[in-house]
Amino acid sequence: MGAPEPRDPEPGGPERRGTVHGRDRTRLWAAVAGAAAAAAGVLAGELGAGLVSPSLSPVSAVGGAVVDLAPSAAKDWAIAAFGTADKLFLVSVIAAAVVALGAVAGLLELRRRGAGAWLAAGIGAVGLAAVATRAQATPAAWLCALAAGAVAAGLVRWLVARLRPAAPPAVAASALDRRRFFRALAGTAGAIALGGALTAVVRGASLAVTAARDALRLPVPADPAPPVPSAAELRVSGITPLVTPNRDFYRIDTALVVPSVDPGRWRLTVTGKVEEPVTLTWDELLAAPLVERHITLACVSNPVGGDLVGNARWLGWPVRELLARSRPKDGADMVLSRSVDGFTAGTPLEVLTDEGTDALLAVGMNGEPLPPEHGFPVRLVVPGLYGYVSATKWVTELRVTSFAEEKAYWSTRGWSERGPVKTASRIDVPRRGARVPAGVLAVGGVAWAQHRGISAVQVRADDGEWQPARLGTGISRDTWYQWAAEVTLAPGTHRLSVRAVDGTGEVQTGQAAPPAPDGATGHHTITIEAT
Repeated sequence: MGAPEPRDPEPGGPERRGTVHGRDRTRLWAAVAGAAAAAAGVLAGELGAGLVSPSLSPVSAVGGAVVDLAPSAAKDWAIAAFGTADKLFLVSVIAAAVVALGAVAGLLELRRRGAGAWLAAGIGAVGLAAVATRAQATPAAWLCALAAGAVAAGLVRWLVARLRPAAPPAVAASALDRRRFFRALAGTAGAIALGGALTAVVRGASLAVTAARDALRLPVPADPAPPVPSAAELRVSGITPLVTPNRDFYRIDTALVVPSVDPGRWRLTVTGKVEEPVTLTWDELLAAPLVERHITLACVSNPVGGDLVGNARWLGWPVRELLARSRPKDGADMVLSRSVDGFTAGTPLEVLTDEGTDALLAVGMNGEPLPPEHGFPVRLVVPGLYGYVSATKWVTELRVTSFAEEKAYWSTRGWSERGPVKTASRIDVPRRGARVPAGVLAVGGVAWAQHRGISAVQVRADDGEWQPARLGTGISRDTWYQWAAEVTLAPGTHRLSVRAVDGTGEVQTGQAAPPAPDGATGHHTITIEAT
């Protein structure tokens, strides 16, 4: 008998499965190539921005546009959920979206030459459009966005071209083409790693601006801060420090990337309803008679018991002195301060001109120049008002106007216009959910009512009577106060609550309200277990 005749492979047989699996792997590597190309494009834009446009990059522009366009509820959720890590969360979301779109671009490029490159270029166009909407937009920033799109588009086309067979399908040719692709992909990965390291160095250094800050020696204040009273600090273990170190001071603002402002080129203009517009330079500001004050700042987004509040020793020039030079006209009742990144805050004019309010154009924080993330070279510090209506960082303009004529960044997004700080208090020790020995328990924390001061703090366990706490003398009415108390607890689960009485005698309300639109209210209450 003769040998059986060869038969065509059955559908789904080894040859067919190998082909299908090969195509799947090709698509997978095309997606990887597209994601790598997108990442390389982003890094090209960021590295270029670090060198020629430190205050604005494609990513920060897109992030700023997202922040501006997002509904207030989304912003409130991000701050409540992530606190000072809200910017890291947003950057992570943007990065994930870019990588995912890059993967899609790789698949499109594999399917049809040029299709993926056009999508990558479109991603770059989004960055360019976002850059064009920002206050810091410059030709250099536009070029960085263009470079990001060009690198991503060119790289996805180049990588996927190396994934395609260069000859009729054959084992040897296929292996050769794959090796060519993997060499190209490995080179791209190396370039991404190097670019990431260089971007981190450039961004971290801020080049000339960092050098200028490091070399700066602040003037001696003409009016130093009064000494901290010895009875102001209660020295209770675990309680918040009376003065917040710069590294621990909360940061909430709309700048995705910290603006890099050269103090030598910094200018502050006073415009609007004034008899005489004024332009202030950095050297003129440092030559002014500076004052030093301890002032507690609070974010309006701070929930009851939250940590978006801090106290520091600020050095600056009273804003009222600058406004006196410009002579505001009748009918003006608001100063619209503007940041280099376009953020605006509307502050009541009477607060900034009040002789009894130490509203400052601050240049120093706790004995050193302002950290970049806290507004270097100059920011506003205004006691008694939430930061969203007063604490403009990287400030470049004071426009004297009226609440009826102009709106600030947050007042157009559902928040109140004037934002006076509400009386608040917080339990620092013990922590929520702590297990503590039954018996006498030490309790402590801080309370604040900037510009009114704190006259008393009271605590209670469960639904018992309010008991007076021991109150530190405080530094001034514009800072928080430490407090401490002792409560006696039987074994079991207990609730501890605190409330404060401000300097006018008004008791902190127990009615719970969310931060929006003008600050949270309610008593900070924690649950603990006594054993």
